[in-house]
Amino acid sequence: MKNHLQSSEWGLNLSNQLIIAGPCSAESAEQIEKVCLAMKEENVLPSLFRAGIWKPRTRPGSFEGIGEEGLKWMEIVRHHLNIPITTEVGNAAHVEMALKHKVDVLWIGARTTVNPFAVQEISEALRGTDIPVMVKNPMNPDLQLWIGALERLHAVGIDKLAAIHRGFSDAYDKRFRNKPNWSMPIHLKREWKGMQVINDPSHIVGKRDGILETSQRALNFGLDGLMIETHHDPDKAWSDAQQQVTPAQLKQILQQLDFKTPLEEVQPSEKLHDLRAAVDHLDDQLLDILAERFAVIEQIGAHKRENHLSVFQSERWKQVMESRTQKGISKNLGEKFMKELLFTIHEESVKRQEKQLREPVKIVK
Repeated sequence: MKNHLQSSEWGLNLSNQLIIAGPCSAESAEQIEKVCLAMKEENVLPSLFRAGIWKPRTRPGSFEGIGEEGLKWMEIVRHHLNIPITTEVGNAAHVEMALKHKVDVLWIGARTTVNPFAVQEISEALRGTDIPVMVKNPMNPDLQLWIGALERLHAVGIDKLAAIHRGFSDAYDKRFRNKPNWSMPIHLKREWKGMQVINDPSHIVGKRDGILETSQRALNFGLDGLMIETHHDPDKAWSDAQQQVTPAQLKQILQQLDFKTPLEEVQPSEKLHDLRAAVDHLDDQLLDILAERFAVIEQIGAHKRENHLSVFQSERWKQVMESRTQKGISKNLGEKFMKELLFTIHEESVKRQEKQLREPVKIVK
């Protein structure tokens, strides 16, 4: 299904990638004009201009957006930059107001994506329209919930869809505001052929210093564009001040990025073909070795059954984890990778041994 957004429809692209930029929140007509004029002065014209009109907040009392009045200010963007505008909607009333003011593209935020009732309400409000819609990942790393939100929109006839990877809540990893999970957008693109996934480094990092690095990683993983919050005076922004950049900083970030060509758009070279063939051969060997290993594991399980031994032995497991991890590190394999790999293998080994213990012991007469 080709239900993704076509960035080529949206005017100038600095790098043939979809670039979405603008302030976290629309604060005043003057603010919107200053952002536009600064973009013009820096000659940095995004594909889409973003601005939050309604801002979902964890606790009441914070700035929750200017409301419908802010939608009127979006005409300033059309006047100065002549590019489409996008904003977030959280319910049917937001949709109605956004359509009334001719917003070009909508997006659904992470706090809304997590609620199928809210997504269905928005979908029904959009029935009969052909407006493009982008869907941010839910707060928790739930791929099916993310896909489900896109499916609800598609079911009411919204054919121009894209996803936004903005990271996931993590109470322990303080390096990020919302920790990225790069496998999630890759799995989404694999399951929904043709789906564009845009990265939101502003919400992933939570501070402007890490936006360049995170943007580059997104491009390295084959994501299709970037949404970067941009304000003429970020330190005085009414919301998310630390993660917004100036138009001049946005230009610097985009100039430093190494934009990748998707492999789907090029014919693989002979060298790449040969290297992939080598990987395929090595994978076959790995699978053969794993099959042999689990065959031995089943023999161990049978031995434990016959001798009334338990499956799990903590000292043995500790010794295996420590020795194999260190050996992997010595072969230039990451510690985290080794521990995750060994844990997965151990889980399968325990399951197979436990299955052996359920088998009746054969009595030899």
